[in-house]
Amino acid sequence: MPDHAPSGTDTSRAGPLSHLTVLDLSRILAGPWTTQILADLGARVIKIESISGDDTRRWGPPFLHNEAEQPSDAAYFTCCNRNKESVCVDFSNPEGAELIRTLARSADILVENFKVDGLKKYGLDYASLHKMNPRLVYCSITGFGQTGPYSARAGYDFLIQGMGGLMSITGQPETSAQPAEPLKTGVAIADEFTGMYAATSILAAIAHRDRTGEGQHIDCALFDCQVAMLANQGSNWLVGKRTPRPMGNNHPNLVPYRAYPVQDGHVIIACGNDRQFQSLCDVLELSTIGTDPQFQTNANRVANRDQLESILEDRLSHYSRDQIIKALEAASVPCGPINTIPDVFDDPQVAAREMVVPMTRSDGSDIPTVAYPAKFSATPATYRSAPPKLGDHTRALLEHDLNLDARSIEALVQAGVVA
Repeated sequence: MPDHAPSGTDTSRAGPLSHLTVLDLSRILAGPWTTQILADLGARVIKIESISGDDTRRWGPPFLHNEAEQPSDAAYFTCCNRNKESVCVDFSNPEGAELIRTLARSADILVENFKVDGLKKYGLDYASLHKMNPRLVYCSITGFGQTGPYSARAGYDFLIQGMGGLMSITGQPETSAQPAEPLKTGVAIADEFTGMYAATSILAAIAHRDRTGEGQHIDCALFDCQVAMLANQGSNWLVGKRTPRPMGNNHPNLVPYRAYPVQDGHVIIACGNDRQFQSLCDVLELSTIGTDPQFQTNANRVANRDQLESILEDRLSHYSRDQIIKALEAASVPCGPINTIPDVFDDPQVAAREMVVPMTRSDGSDIPTVAYPAKFSATPATYRSAPPKLGDHTRALLEHDLNLDARSIEALVQAGVVA
């Protein structure tokens, strides 16, 4: 049964990475996020799973339901495992480890997120595989990296958000009545950013290999990626020695730039320059505020934040959400609503950009997935196969890639080496 794709996508067209084969030994989110990026861009991704499968297959509800209305994998699993082949191998068994080594001999990329040196005892570490395949780009994703005093620690997104400073600047500000409470983001953003950094790094290593023939090891840590993505907040400390604090929806360096209450909810107003602020004042009929020296530059607005915010809140309270958004959009002032997740997927812009990709897999499960966000003019992302059933491709890979006959495959199955 063919999978479905957005009308503008030609699934018969080779993606820009269609010449690459990825051996994916990762599970949960950061590693699979990395490899789904590569897969969407055309790479062949062989997802090596344990006999029981990736943990996220069980991270529900909600769960998928097949044609017989039987529950199967959790929705969580589907967010980062499209375009992959699921192959179940127990590589704690020497025969299983040898199967992985054989696959690694011809692979271009290997991605894993085991603890430091966790694959060494199976002969699947970088040093062992590099001897067999010097062109291999081997990416290790861990909580804290291969070196340093924390390298042996396990790292989870929630923990990394806390240790990497993000939770100290997220949430409502401290008041006289309420201390600031650390708050994580609504998605596992440290995992996702790590996946994006890892994918970018892998492609850089492939570019190096194209010039030199040399593979390499990439050491990618969630903690490092979280520190890197502190962006302006990190620079505010490094340059100005200002300790960032949680500010709710306020911006540390821009005013006005936050969510404001209106008659029927909230609206976001984000003025990134003085012209936009002047236009905001014109719409709100606050011309004297727009010309007041206290507010004419962003630096002055930041210095006089509380006074200006009080004026804006009072004026905006007289508008409905749709009314003020329409007026501000006409004046080219960046603004918008705060959508729920259902609102997002009902948004006409999301539909126009074909951001939902409906797919159907071999057991009849309908799986709506979120599209790769960048639009290529010549080599677009492709949606070739739905997130797979556990072990859906084991036998085909053993037969076609490793040239094993039916009797040998059945012996491996009976021994519990593959499934």
